[in-house]
Amino acid sequence: MSTLLPRRRLGVGGLEVSALGLGCMGMTGIYGPPTDRTEMIGLLHAAVERGVTFFDTAEAYDPFANEELLGEALCVVRDDIVIATKFGFDIAPATGERRGGVNSRPEHIRAVAEASLKRLRTDRIDLFYQHRVDPAVPIEDVAGTVRDLVAEGKVLHFGMSEAAVGTIRRAHAVLPVAAVQSEYSLWHREPENELLPALEELGIGFVPFSPLGAGFLTGQIGRDTTFAPGDFRNHVPRFAADAREANLALVALVSRIAADKAATPAQIALAWLLARKPWIVPIPGTTKIHRLEENLGAASVELTNADLREIDEALGHIALKGERLPAAALAMTGR
Repeated sequence: MSTLLPRRRLGVGGLEVSALGLGCMGMTGIYGPPTDRTEMIGLLHAAVERGVTFFDTAEAYDPFANEELLGEALCVVRDDIVIATKFGFDIAPATGERRGGVNSRPEHIRAVAEASLKRLRTDRIDLFYQHRVDPAVPIEDVAGTVRDLVAEGKVLHFGMSEAAVGTIRRAHAVLPVAAVQSEYSLWHREPENELLPALEELGIGFVPFSPLGAGFLTGQIGRDTTFAPGDFRNHVPRFAADAREANLALVALVSRIAADKAATPAQIALAWLLARKPWIVPIPGTTKIHRLEENLGAASVELTNADLREIDEALGHIALKGERLPAAALAMTGR
């Protein structure tokens, strides 16, 4: 197995992963029709060969095709990798029926864990995130249930996604949280206000999803770009045509720095995240091997303190337009 990528630790419990992980959500839809299964298995194998050890999935990703894909592709290297999956949406564990809303009742968490173990073809979940906070269930009960799963050896580490700092603190007091996952990139810097300082204080790792702004920071999306009918970006305010036109100023900045560094815009965006803190592990997603290789190349791009100051100063003059998620999805975050 390759060791080309440096390693990073998430939390204080010894969870070590590659500095860049692989977000697998798009492999079974969300950005349009699902891609060819055989090709995605090949992509997952290519990631392992290139040193990726951290793979992110969830029962909610095209229930339950994404977990099943990873289970089939990665079972042969199971002891060499870390798989993160999630619970928390109200999905029938047996059928995949979306019943709407969230569900973190203890009995549901247990049912999801058992079903995920089978789909992933494994005897343990390395990192089990609460996908979204359930306001109807005390977070202490959620953490306590995961603590029991840890004691049984079915889960190794506990994570949270899109949770408020106060909720994270309460959960962490019951069971140490290894990692928090939320959106963070040059396109969305809100976590810097409260979340990142709290995670540093508590010794919790951070896993940014959409580190490339759902593709926007690659420079491949313009004002007139059209998305496939099933692509979720059709419903995201920040991807409306007028917002994209305004936000292209950010792409121009990243592209200019990329040219100076003989890198690509995507590599600059990821290198910027890697330079923020040593306990940040981005999980860019892709369905193409050449994009995988491009993303992993970010680990070799060095941004100096002067570079980072220049970027921060320039960002202060760019007014981004549009919310990062539709209103209904935003309402489920930061609880």
